[in-house]
Amino acid sequence: MNLDARLDTILRRHQELGHRLGEGASGAEYGDISREYSDLEPLAASIRALRAKQRERADLELMLADPALEADMREIAAAEVDEADAAIAAMTGDIRLALLPRDAADESNVILEVRAGAGGDEAALFAGDLFRMYDKYAETRGWKVDVLSLSEGTAGGYKEIIAEIAGRGAFARLKYESGVHRVQRVPATETQGRIHTSAATVAVMPEAHEIDVDIKDADLKIDTMRAGGAGGQHVNKTESAIRITHLPTGIVVFVQAERSQHKNRARAMSLLRSRILAGEQERADAERSHQRREQVGSGDRSQKIRTYNFPQGRMTDHRINLTLYSLDRLIEGEGLDEVIDALAADRQARLLAEQAEA
Repeated sequence: MNLDARLDTILRRHQELGHRLGEGASGAEYGDISREYSDLEPLAASIRALRAKQRERADLELMLADPALEADMREIAAAEVDEADAAIAAMTGDIRLALLPRDAADESNVILEVRAGAGGDEAALFAGDLFRMYDKYAETRGWKVDVLSLSEGTAGGYKEIIAEIAGRGAFARLKYESGVHRVQRVPATETQGRIHTSAATVAVMPEAHEIDVDIKDADLKIDTMRAGGAGGQHVNKTESAIRITHLPTGIVVFVQAERSQHKNRARAMSLLRSRILAGEQERADAERSHQRREQVGSGDRSQKIRTYNFPQGRMTDHRINLTLYSLDRLIEGEGLDEVIDALAADRQARLLAEQAEA
């Protein structure tokens, strides 16, 4: 189906939904129709604006085809045709972007896991820096961060920290962060000023719900225990920590965030579902050809995606060869949008190229 035919289909569907709402749909049917109508409304408005601009351009062409048209009017009309062509190209580009397939999980909350990698104490400190970066970034977007479990490093930072980030579009933005993050800097404990290289792993998973993953009670081993750790601004002291082992996969989750054992169990089950779902998605990715696999957002933790060089104040994202000399803003969460926007634009460009080839 070419683009014009596809746009006609969208307009017809939007009009049909509007008629059905006007006829008085009720109950669950009304909710479904209303949501689809609202989702299509911005796109339908863009298509109508494009069609209006195309009609305007056609009228100008008819004017230019009139041999009796005066020279000064012909010049004005020709200039307006050029302006209409530019507007039509821009509007068509925006519509093509709006038609790109979306990740079904984009609006989901996120399970964020940050773990220290190679580098000992410095890696744990870097993991702490990364988590604070995401924490501050979430704050700027009005998202809520709840730590589910953590293991502190001996010199600070975290060996591991797992949190839920709740907010609209959280996964759409943070999904690009999955992978290995490398840091190059002089550790505080370094007496000779030598630059050390350390790493931390970031995993970003959409929060899974019961409808996404079916877990049988017989497949679970549940242990309760006292919580440990020094806590922090996001952590409540508790004596009701929960550890759940999913026997078929061997996945183990541990949650100590709440005082209530019941709440910790609910959080642990949510985390378990998200990990199982992420594992299923990773296996599905592995079965696809390497040419078709997404370059970003796949959750492949072995991939070195980004380097933070503190002596040079430089951040390099290796997936798109993006280098920024604003590391201080980035590590404070303020400059993260610039990186994420570039990654999203790169993904859009690749999807558009695939769309053009189809």
